[in-house]
Amino acid sequence: MIFSLLFLCLNLSTLFRFSSARGAALQSYNQSGYDASIYGRSGRRLYATNDFKMSEEDYNAMLEKLAHGYMSNSDLERAMQEFNSRCPNISRIYSIGKSVHGVPLLAMEISDSPGNMDAKPAFKFVGNVHGNEPVGRELLLMLANWLCDNYLKDSLATTIVDGVHLHILPSMNPDGYALRRRNNANHIDLNRDFPDQFFPVNDDLDLRQPETKAMLNWMEDIHFTASATLHGGALVANYPWDGTEDKSDYHRRDYFGCPDDKTFRFLASLYSRSHYNMSLSKEFPDGITNGAFWYPIYGGMQDWNYIHSGCFELTLEISDNKWPDASELPTIWDHNRMSMLNLVASVIKTGIHGRVLSSDGIPLPALIAIQGINYTIAAGKKFGEYYRLLAPGEKYEVIASTPGYKSKRACVILGDGAVTVDFVLDPETSSTHSESRVLEDYAGCYFDSKPSLQVVDFLPASQLEISIMLFVMLGLLCFLMQRRARRNHKQMPVSVPRRAAVV
Repeated sequence: MIFSLLFLCLNLSTLFRFSSARGAALQSYNQSGYDASIYGRSGRRLYATNDFKMSEEDYNAMLEKLAHGYMSNSDLERAMQEFNSRCPNISRIYSIGKSVHGVPLLAMEISDSPGNMDAKPAFKFVGNVHGNEPVGRELLLMLANWLCDNYLKDSLATTIVDGVHLHILPSMNPDGYALRRRNNANHIDLNRDFPDQFFPVNDDLDLRQPETKAMLNWMEDIHFTASATLHGGALVANYPWDGTEDKSDYHRRDYFGCPDDKTFRFLASLYSRSHYNMSLSKEFPDGITNGAFWYPIYGGMQDWNYIHSGCFELTLEISDNKWPDASELPTIWDHNRMSMLNLVASVIKTGIHGRVLSSDGIPLPALIAIQGINYTIAAGKKFGEYYRLLAPGEKYEVIASTPGYKSKRACVILGDGAVTVDFVLDPETSSTHSESRVLEDYAGCYFDSKPSLQVVDFLPASQLEISIMLFVMLGLLCFLMQRRARRNHKQMPVSVPRRAAVV
């Protein structure tokens, strides 16, 4: 009895604890301040850049030779339309904007319900951010066609098409590709053009490049759960943060993790381990790296996604050679195929997801916080759905909150698979919680050794005295039940549901 009361008292302090988790503040940086010299020590293979002592004419001739076998911008558009014609039931083609030279930035959506709004998560792949890194363009078309060919035949393909809205932008920088150079037509590196948390200069969104603005609007229109950009010049999965608070030395290598560092390392490792040889890298342990530790950049798209869109993005370097011979593309696709598929499927096969509803069934765009992680995501406005990526094998306290409603919490030990937790929030003025309901729902956020889920109501501070009395009663009840069990020489089994509604 004494032990039970002590245990309950120790857990009392957690009853009123709430995470005020948030993303990092919006700040930015002018890409013109970027020190390009750091590329020399980054370990990237800068083929297809004019690092060689040759004339401009010879350099351009070399690039044109490299481009043989790759799709031109018009070839790419035609290939996307052919894919859509071949797989009309699971795809659509649309534009998110135009480049400096007016080239449409065409995207593909692959889903069993393309163009429809529902409670499924959205994932995006973006290729060709840098014009001289074209491998991603080719691999993303190969991915789309593979999904079309294997839908309803392969279980992973079917899981992705039925469970995810997959959006693919093969080329973010078609002008740079046509010019055979890294930057866009205005000589701007698009992966240094986004607002950045550590510098204020890029805050003026009107001064962003057309391609950057298109991406920002795209992320406003679609609630992406996760994404990845495909780059070239190394073989590694890169994760946030890309920059550091100490911006005095661009050459300094400091690991600077974001609030979800464990989750990002899990996602990067998922890609690396599924790859043919990325995880065997001698340069990058396990084939992954923190961006700031590799080399800091400011104005990158990866950090922007996480800070402002609730989207977990990786920067994937998928080929040591920026512009390999086209004959190597099938091999590079084969090496990356399972990694790309597993990363997309992770949004539904791992983490915690569910819906947030009011007690009268109205979807709520509540904030979803994790105790101890200074970051929140928002549930969808129309359906109240949320998909919270988290590293497996950890203990989590998940909190759903929105103004005007009482917050709720779920206590989860996350195994290898996803756990579904639906939250039902009561209005602040509601008095529906009887003492018996509190006794039923609140058992403390204890954890055993198995994947499990518990549901817990938050009680307002004004009920502190009542809470203590209820804990005492609960301790007495546990004591009496233990005595009865010993007397009957029986052990009461415990069953924990994998899906629960927090009501």
